[in-house]
Amino acid sequence: MEGTDPVNKKLAAALSGGAVLVLTLTGCGGSEDNKELDAWAKKVCDQVPAQNQKITAAYDAITKAAEDTESTPAELQKADSQAFQDLSDGYKARATVIDTAGAPPGVDDGAKRQQAAVTKLTALSTAYADLKKQVDGLDTKNQAKFATGLKDVVAQMKKLDTQGALDAMKNLESGDTKQALSEQAGCKQASASPSSTAG
Repeated sequence: MEGTDPVNKKLAAALSGGAVLVLTLTGCGGSEDNKELDAWAKKVCDQVPAQNQKITAAYDAITKAAEDTESTPAELQKADSQAFQDLSDGYKARATVIDTAGAPPGVDDGAKRQQAAVTKLTALSTAYADLKKQVDGLDTKNQAKFATGLKDVVAQMKKLDTQGALDAMKNLESGDTKQALSEQAGCKQASASPSSTAG
């Protein structure tokens, strides 16, 4: 598909930064005996495998669509639109779980850290929803216009604050929180998933 192929590659490259977000909420080590914090970690971790699966599958779908040189603009639009929707839903679900779980008990600045993570994840969810709208509005009948529109989408993607969300999550899961999370089956499962490159 001439014209859109280089853009597809850029789209795949732009995604690679987001994939790292899937790996958060995992850790290594054991926690002190803190039943309240363990209960909080369980609330968060029970949802992680399903969210990670959805987010990872969406990243994979965009990368696959971007690498498929045989895709028509309409096929690419459909794949990207669905993936952006799934990413938006996945990060919204992650934010909701952390919001519902409340501040990690007995953790310094717990409420502040929790709210920062919720805010960043919610913003990321909204940004992906906006990208979906942008992709849905592309002209698939005009190859040149579609390629130009896709470039704009890639540019917007590069501006997404995935690092800010990642930093907020790392901050939330540092210290005692990280230890409590690492003992939960859901977070262990997420860190051991094939798509994960860290542990």
